[in-house]
Amino acid sequence: MASEMQEIQITEAKPLLLEKDAAGGPEVTGQPFQDINCQEHDVETAYGVLHVTVRGSPKANKPVILTYHDMGLNHKSCFNTLFNYEDMQEISKHFAIYHIDAPGQQEGAAQFPNGYQYPSMDQLAEMLPSIATHFSLRSIIGIGVGAGANILARFALQHPELLEGLVLINIDPCAKGWIDWATAKLSEFTSTLSDILMSHHFSQEELLNNHDLIETYRQHMAQDINQYNLSLFLHAYDSRRDLEVYRPVQGAVGTSVKTITCPVMLVVGDTSPAVDAVVECNSRLDPTNTSLLKMADCGGLPQVVQPGKLTEAFKYFLQGMGYMPSLSMTRLARSRTASNSSVSSADGGGGGGGGASTGRQRGHARSQSEGSDSSSPAQQPSSGAADNHDSHNHQHERAAGGAAAAGSPPSGAGHTMEVSC
Repeated sequence: MASEMQEIQITEAKPLLLEKDAAGGPEVTGQPFQDINCQEHDVETAYGVLHVTVRGSPKANKPVILTYHDMGLNHKSCFNTLFNYEDMQEISKHFAIYHIDAPGQQEGAAQFPNGYQYPSMDQLAEMLPSIATHFSLRSIIGIGVGAGANILARFALQHPELLEGLVLINIDPCAKGWIDWATAKLSEFTSTLSDILMSHHFSQEELLNNHDLIETYRQHMAQDINQYNLSLFLHAYDSRRDLEVYRPVQGAVGTSVKTITCPVMLVVGDTSPAVDAVVECNSRLDPTNTSLLKMADCGGLPQVVQPGKLTEAFKYFLQGMGYMPSLSMTRLARSRTASNSSVSSADGGGGGGGGASTGRQRGHARSQSEGSDSSSPAQQPSSGAADNHDSHNHQHERAAGGAAAAGSPPSGAGHTMEVSC
């Protein structure tokens, strides 16, 4: 099976600091997890009550964005740095946001009684159609982190008709092996719940060097999340089944495999503990509708540490599905490590982070023709990238011919785009 790999590098026009800068950048101290203009709902499902925080109103003929957080976090600590980020406002004003808190993980949640049977990962996924029914949602773009990404992937497998796209950060598609299980059991006796979760979220480098971020999240996990409820969520994740997704064989006749059919963007920081798991997931998914974003100089929470870069990638992803083709460039500078001929090829094929056409998806050709007069990031590299083009011409010359196939791969050819930024 032929496959094409395109590497893109995104550099920042100004550093994204953890404290607030003059341009209104992310802030991790003080009130880092504040909700803005949101409404809270408790929705009854077959497996318990889900806490849902809604931001904005659904727009006609557009999907909503539905998020699901990781263990030890809730929607505020997992996503608000991203969705409160200045450049994300240009996107969020076009889509309603539905933040899901796993059962018992929201701030102020009552403790479950002793002996409470927490839903399994499959059951947590089966709770989401009730959310779609309650709010009359017909089409969803999901953004999940860690355990939340695993839940959304199961949701996509169970109800593909509801999913239009997925952004899966730090996803692990595998069940825990016996060695992992034994190690986890030993850790329960030798480590605190907070220590277990910190090693799940952060690399050793982050734990040693990024003291402010680590202390903020350590305190949040210990003080803002009910510890008993959290231990139940952790146990459900550790007991998960394998996703059992498989890469389709291109050109095979009469065979079908279990796979995610909507466009998927996988995201991981290059020093994240989840790198190997995300690469494994990438190897299992359909290369014609999957892209991999590996963020340089980034650890386990890219949506917190590098919200600007993730916002830019998410914009590409949405444009690849035909939404907001004329959306303006953000203040991040882009430099593409492809030759000039590769860039020309990419101009013809459009560009976001990935989506091949599906029955529910808008065509890439229409998206690009509508936005041909705009300064689409996928079409026009910044002038500051010229030196990078020259230095990488030889390295990426072989990728030039296939760069245009991101949206509509030729028959028999797959497309997986790995992006380093």
